[in-house]
Amino acid sequence: MTKTSKKSLRQSVLVPPLAGLIAALSGTAAFALNTEGTPTQLQRDADALRETGAAGVLAEVRTPGGRAVARSGVADLKTGAPVHPDSYYRIGSTTKTFVATVALQLAGEGKLALTDTVERWLPGVVRGNDNDGTKITVRHLLGHTSGLPDYLDDVPLEKARTPEDFRRERFRTYSPERLVAMAMQHRPAFKPGRNWAYSNTNYILVGMIIEKASGRPWQQEVHERIIEPLGLRHTLIPGTSAHLPQPNMTAYRRLVPGGPEIDVSTVASGHPDGSLISTTGDVNTFFQALLGGRLLRPAQLRQMQRTRSAKPFQEIWRDAGYGLGLMKRRLACGDWVWFHGGGGWNYVTDNAVTPDGRRTTTVFYTSRLGPDQSPIQQLKTSATLIDNTLCAS
Repeated sequence: MTKTSKKSLRQSVLVPPLAGLIAALSGTAAFALNTEGTPTQLQRDADALRETGAAGVLAEVRTPGGRAVARSGVADLKTGAPVHPDSYYRIGSTTKTFVATVALQLAGEGKLALTDTVERWLPGVVRGNDNDGTKITVRHLLGHTSGLPDYLDDVPLEKARTPEDFRRERFRTYSPERLVAMAMQHRPAFKPGRNWAYSNTNYILVGMIIEKASGRPWQQEVHERIIEPLGLRHTLIPGTSAHLPQPNMTAYRRLVPGGPEIDVSTVASGHPDGSLISTTGDVNTFFQALLGGRLLRPAQLRQMQRTRSAKPFQEIWRDAGYGLGLMKRRLACGDWVWFHGGGGWNYVTDNAVTPDGRRTTTVFYTSRLGPDQSPIQQLKTSATLIDNTLCAS
């Protein structure tokens, strides 16, 4: 994998893992899996993920036959508290699928068009250093084909190298306009539509366009169009608050190789590229509803599922492709599933749902990998857990 693709992996879906203790399997209802995919296999896979360097692991599987939950490691290294099956968690870039769903709903209602340019909705916001909002469409933003630079490269918190740096920057917030301006300091990676490259800047702009098209904050649109109708009682949009409700899993990180491992659970993150807090149960409910046709009209769901190759991710996920806020990959058994992982500050989320929305798996884990360690094997281990649950069912 190239240097560029490794960076895109770390910033878009991921972060690293932790070491911990084994916790017991917890499940409800009958779980209809064959012998090779029993809850015992789920527990073994959760333990294997913990052993890659994760403090705590939580996995929930849903099929028509029931629900199963596996936990491994601990929620907090200091107290040794077990992982709670309903832990609140920062789901990172899985937020993008919620936001893309709202954008596509607005498109279906005629309030915006995927062919609309950024300039139409946000005059003068995307310009400079060959970045040109008159050439970039809403579709380009949703599908990461805009070529726009990633603002994360310029956020001071992302450059923290000491505990003092982290504590000084962790509550600092920026307006969407300021984040886009950071990105505009750099040249685009390619002309719009010519290639694919993950950039969080795209979804900052999508959130801004949602607000212009709807007349309401993107947070309100996500809440009233998705969270409330689906009864996602444990899904929160934190805004500028850094608070993570209890029960939760503590995240840890070494800012430099060999440096102290510090608690990085409390970070302000209020933007549409990755700020939602949720639970495995709520994430599974969301993906079941999305693929089950409860959130988008057929035409808009088809648009979301029109993918192009996402080569930087294919080292982890077989034949990975990116649509409009939704990814697809091939399981080990050959079946296709839809997903969108997420991560930030060593909180990592992985998930997948079958095309009919009937079977889902969501995995949360807190990574303890350092800045000099690749997350690839850890991500592959999580993918294997999902393969085993969805292939077996």
